[in-house]
This record gives sequence, C-alpha cells and structure tokens, in this order.
Amino acid sequence: MPLKINIRQGDITAADSEAIVNAANNHLWMGSGVAGAIKRKGGDVIEREAMARGPVRVGEAVATTAGKLPFKYVIHAVGMGQDLLTNETIVREVTRNSVLLADKLSLKSLAFPAIGTGVGGMELSACAIAMIGAVREIEPALKSLNRVDFVLFDTASLEIFQKIYRKFL
Repeated sequence: MPLKINIRQGDITAADSEAIVNAANNHLWMGSGVAGAIKRKGGDVIEREAMARGPVRVGEAVATTAGKLPFKYVIHAVGMGQDLLTNETIVREVTRNSVLLADKLSLKSLAFPAIGTGVGGMELSACAIAMIGAVREIEPALKSLNRVDFVLFDTASLEIFQKIYRKFL
C-alpha cells in the first residue's frame, strides 16, 4: 500500500497517530518549542528516558514512551547538537532515521513537526524540501508505516509545506 502523507495545522501533542516526533538536541534534554510542549503534556518521564539514551550522534533518532500522552512512542529526532544549529542535510537524515525507526517499531502512523525551524533557525521551505524529500526517498523500504503526517503550528508553515508537497507529486 502506498504511503499516505498528510499536511495539517495543529498541535502535535494532539495528533492522530501512533507516535509523534520531537525535534531534539544530541543530549536529548527537552527545552522549549515542540520539546517543551511534549514535556509539559506528557510529563518529565519522557525527558528522563530520552536523556538516559544520550548523548547520540546528530542525525540519529531514539524512541521513548509517551508518558501521559496517548501515543505508543515519542521518537526523538536529533536534528542539532549543543550549538543548536542545523541544516538541510541533517534534517533529511534525521527525518529518514525517524521514519525507519517508526517502521522498525511496527508503527502504522507517525506525526512530525517542522524539524529545525525553531531554535535551529532553518527556513521553512528548506525544511519542507528536506523532510518531504526524505520521506518520499525512504518510502519503498517501508514495511509497516503507511501514514506520515506533518503537523504544522501556524498557517504560514502549513501553506509552505503544502506548496512544497505539491512539487513532489
């Protein structure tokens, strides 16, 4: 079955998926932005589990439980180091590794935020190209994952991701 990609506006902590992705640093501590929202709603246990698995190489992904959130897992996508900087190559790699991890965990659905566009300072269109491109690239290798959602916080982000996605069709 072909992979379904959805792009929607909303709160990733309320996504309709089996797991969500946290945009993480290589030490896996959860500060502000998406990570802060996940920690606030899911509890400190998510950060404790994540940090116990770190530090990890930038570009890797690790899974933890979802604490009080209604997901099977939170996948921590390590898109930056302690310098809090990222780029298209890193975002593409960490997106790919997050999708592969979700598939390895036999998940059917996964929701992503726009990785690297907060404290990482990455431009939204570059992020969308890297993330959507990575998902499309890895699609033929997937065994269980059949849906990837990009959950964008605001209308401007949503419109940019939709525009980029149309170019991939």
